[in-house]
Amino acid sequence: MRTTGSRIGAALACALVIAALAGWSVPMQAAAGDAKYHTYLELTTALKAAAAAHPDLAKIVSIGKTREGRDLWALEIASGAGAPPDTRPALLIAANFEGDHLIGSELALATAEYLLANYPGDAAVKQRLDTSTIYIVPRMNPDGAEQMFAPVKALRRTNATPFDADNDARTDEDGPDDLNKDGVITLMRVKDPKGPYMVNPDDPRLMKRADPAKGETGGWALYTEGLDNDADGFINEDGPGGADINRNFMHAYPYFATDAGRYMVSEAETRALLEYVIKHRNIAAILTFGESDNLITIGRTPNGPINLIEFAERSVTDARRVGMFADMGGFGGRGGRGGGAVVIDEATILAMMGRGGAPGQPAAQPAGRAGGGRSMLAATTVNPADSEYLNTIAAKYRELTGLRATGYTRTPAGAFYDYGYYQSGVPSFSTPGWGLPGGGGGRAAGPGGGAPAIAGAPAGMPAGMPAGMPAMGGAAGAAAFGQRGAGGGRGGGGGAGGDDAEGIDLRLLQWMDAEKVDGFVTWTAFKHPTLGDVEIGGFKPYTTVNPPVAKIADLGVSHAKFALYLSSLFSRVRIAKAEATALGGGLYRVTADVENTGYLPTSLMQGVIARSVKPIMVQLGVPPDSIVTGAEKTMSISALAGSGTRQSFEWIVKAKPGSAVTLTVKSQKSGSDTATVTLK
Repeated sequence: MRTTGSRIGAALACALVIAALAGWSVPMQAAAGDAKYHTYLELTTALKAAAAAHPDLAKIVSIGKTREGRDLWALEIASGAGAPPDTRPALLIAANFEGDHLIGSELALATAEYLLANYPGDAAVKQRLDTSTIYIVPRMNPDGAEQMFAPVKALRRTNATPFDADNDARTDEDGPDDLNKDGVITLMRVKDPKGPYMVNPDDPRLMKRADPAKGETGGWALYTEGLDNDADGFINEDGPGGADINRNFMHAYPYFATDAGRYMVSEAETRALLEYVIKHRNIAAILTFGESDNLITIGRTPNGPINLIEFAERSVTDARRVGMFADMGGFGGRGGRGGGAVVIDEATILAMMGRGGAPGQPAAQPAGRAGGGRSMLAATTVNPADSEYLNTIAAKYRELTGLRATGYTRTPAGAFYDYGYYQSGVPSFSTPGWGLPGGGGGRAAGPGGGAPAIAGAPAGMPAGMPAGMPAMGGAAGAAAFGQRGAGGGRGGGGGAGGDDAEGIDLRLLQWMDAEKVDGFVTWTAFKHPTLGDVEIGGFKPYTTVNPPVAKIADLGVSHAKFALYLSSLFSRVRIAKAEATALGGGLYRVTADVENTGYLPTSLMQGVIARSVKPIMVQLGVPPDSIVTGAEKTMSISALAGSGTRQSFEWIVKAKPGSAVTLTVKSQKSGSDTATVTLK
């Protein structure tokens, strides 16, 4: 790893000198050792240097461009030995969908460096790269990520697509303003008799929603630091950028959410990744580094919102409704004329479409079933037959990384890793890549507790069909691997969010104090031109979702080892036995056993149900009319469980003595194999 690191470091240093001579602005950040958070230019240089240093192992390709013209880079890693890389089982690693989650990019880059630096010396790395392919897309939202390196830092998850967030026929006209000139956009709190918030008694730096049932009184309002630039009665309701890439994919897409894009797959970044996935059907597992989690905690319920940010964003909720404003008076709806306007919000529209439930809750739907004239509804929970595999992998992740509790996370809605499981049918995982010490992030998932793994076909089912085939989801799978929560809005407070949710603010602040992280601006008085006396302060952008630079190196190594482990689990098909027996009269019995030597099944149950993973093809290389009885010339297996599970086939063929017959087995995500038998 030192060799690769030195090559990349030298190339990067050279590039920075050139950049300085050319007059480019390349923000730098102090780092421990070689670790740092990379700008787009620095990341591009590092990826190109890695590919140049290992031309026999790595290739860099652009899978698309952003609105601002930045390339979406993919690093394809595989050795030249064995089958062509695009026919081998592959792991796709994608990161930094959310613009503020730059730690994802660093973990992806560290994984690439680890694999390249340790080939061929490390036997495990050599075996994986000789038999598998690793695709790494380290930064899915480079336009949004560049904001971390801007002179004034403002929290931004979205890309650069302009969006009219307040329905006033203008775009991006009312963004944040650095009023106190400290280089970061934080929050403003102002005393307001109608305000629903109070100073948190556990830590006066924080705020909480007052609970009248407990005798608590509010008296404070919260806003994002800035002005009402468009004079519409709201502060910072229409800032730059529009779409959160990790809310733009087509599973549980959050219709009408302001940051989800105009429609699913509306963004250039989203489409580029989907086209890449569709082109590379050999992708057998997906690992994303993002702000949702299904590896550290049981289920996928987030910790709860960061209340300070969530409260401030609620001040512009009315501006982001679909239709007429209910209350145009005052800042953020404080006072003013009530009016009689009809408000058509997301819940109302969903109800009108027949999809409604309680606000913030998924619509109740009847269970789907195959046949009988009824279509099968989309699955929304992990299939019980898949849960044990996924839980086992999650347990290994916690063992390798030592992570037991997350920091800030959010409920997935339109997330890529959900698309990977529910639509592509492959094991798909997401992790923020780091966490806070102690508990509070949900109970750690156990390695078991789920439905049994796919283990062959029970009586009455077609040969090769895994057990549990009819199941779409159910309580067992939901309990074992997590049931979808609702929401996950712009502020990140879905699922565990809501007025009564306990935010993660206090844990974040305690962690920052213990680690001496400079992540909170002390509240300081300021004279606002419209609001009057306010206090400016709160969490600094990016510090709540990214660990300190000093932790990047260790996190990078542990996540590279997890990626290595994950790629060791791929299903692998082979012809375990192929024999021919003479029956007389020119007839021969040909028998074959097809085996899956890997841990994972050739398709998860979700892949079988969604028909997103092709069945295994088993083919006997003889003319069809020479088969007298037995199996067809070409047979298929819907899915074959792993760990040595076999499926037997038999043909009676008529052929000349001494003829050679070739058997072929091909799997979309498990490789292929051939065997030849001579008819004697």
